[in-house]
Amino acid sequence: MASPKAPHGPQGQPVAQDGGWGWMVVGALFLCSALVFGIIRSLGVFFVEFVQYFEESAQAISWITSIGLAMQQCVTPVGTALCNAYGARPVVMVGGFLSGLGFILASQATCVTHLYLTMGIISGSGWGLVFTPMVASVMQYFTQRRSLAMGLGFTGIGLSSFAFSPFFQLLLERYAWRGALLILGGLSLNMVACGALIRPLGAPKAVHVLAPGERAWSCSSIFQHAYSYLELSLLLQRPFLTFSLALSLFNSGYFVPYVHLVAHSRHEGFSEYQAAFVISATGVTDIVGRVFAGWSSDLGRLRLPHMLVFWTGLTGIFLLLLPLGSLGGSYPGLLTVGLLYGFCSGAMTPLVFSNVPEIVGMERMLGALGLLQLIESVGGLLGAPLSGWLKDLTGSYTASFLVAGGFLLLGSVVTTTLPHFWSRTSPSPVRRNGQTHQDQSPETGLMTNPISDKPNHIETIAQPQLDQKDSQVEAAEDILLKTNNENGCALLENIPR
Repeated sequence: MASPKAPHGPQGQPVAQDGGWGWMVVGALFLCSALVFGIIRSLGVFFVEFVQYFEESAQAISWITSIGLAMQQCVTPVGTALCNAYGARPVVMVGGFLSGLGFILASQATCVTHLYLTMGIISGSGWGLVFTPMVASVMQYFTQRRSLAMGLGFTGIGLSSFAFSPFFQLLLERYAWRGALLILGGLSLNMVACGALIRPLGAPKAVHVLAPGERAWSCSSIFQHAYSYLELSLLLQRPFLTFSLALSLFNSGYFVPYVHLVAHSRHEGFSEYQAAFVISATGVTDIVGRVFAGWSSDLGRLRLPHMLVFWTGLTGIFLLLLPLGSLGGSYPGLLTVGLLYGFCSGAMTPLVFSNVPEIVGMERMLGALGLLQLIESVGGLLGAPLSGWLKDLTGSYTASFLVAGGFLLLGSVVTTTLPHFWSRTSPSPVRRNGQTHQDQSPETGLMTNPISDKPNHIETIAQPQLDQKDSQVEAAEDILLKTNNENGCALLENIPR
């Protein structure tokens, strides 16, 4: 049975449906986000096991998660470029396969370096090919309820954070860490099926037109394609660079609790299941926070950048309070602060992605997401190892959480320096030529199909010139029919076709 075609506007541009098959894509994002960031958040359960088995420092083991997170963000620009060229479906399916393969190979690790290569590089690369294309696919299907759709899709992260920590602890007890990683590999392969659910919308992305005599795969042609697919011109715009710096600071502190909160709880004298339950309970409030932030932002009462600063500021404050919650061995205090932190950190996540169209426009969304993930990978790469180094230096995780909270608060301050941040209305996004415009078709340029169905699409002659000549012919014919010019036939013969 053939898939229904997406509706298009008068100029052939895709029209967001705010529903329909889009909810299936939201479901796919739900599962993919659970299997990507839910696993990343819950890998702290393996932290103590790896330290004991490989007899390495906390800093060395922390690099496993950091490398995986950094690879996920570094590979994202490659994934977005491949999506522009070939569509999101095959890219996500390949990413799901790599994610599972990395964990399967990690189950046979004999040293920490082996884990760096498998869980870090292979699985991390797969995450990079899965997450951003899925996010952009959901954004393509929704306009009025975009933040709500993003919030619902991201609830998979909170739900998996609630379920995965005790589940991983159970797997460790039943099958040891090797068997647990093998099971994680099988779970990750489900992302291949999620990628098959994507139905790309939109016309092919505009590409560089070859000049007469220019070779298809010359250096200039390849550069033009890379420049277009990766949206490299965004690196010259202040709003994009400011937002990228803010996200890098967010990333430096955001994942620290999910790497070291279990170890911190164990260090404070709580049992294994008590420590795992802190992460699980945080995941519950994370779910509520994501849905609440998505629903409230779609009401339009406050601008998205203002809401982002509000929630990131609260996230940083509660991260600072995490060490205080466990003072004196108070488990209820630690659990309470963890619940508040989970709600605020969940609320900020859909707003981070929903702010991108306001800054760059939907036409450049896919490339912008890829560049953002690449730039903010610096924070993801350094955050957890810095936290582990502070623990090795001080003997506790208090300084780690304080520094992580400081990164989030500093990122909130940087966000307030965005142009027009203090205005009550949203400015028009910037086009490629530097002029502002209102997006009449917000989905333009997103999640395109392959450039052309023709095998030699790169060598195609410039079509706009042919269209101009055809329009000249039609205009001349209309004039001749209306005026009954006796010399019309001679005139038509002189028009170049």
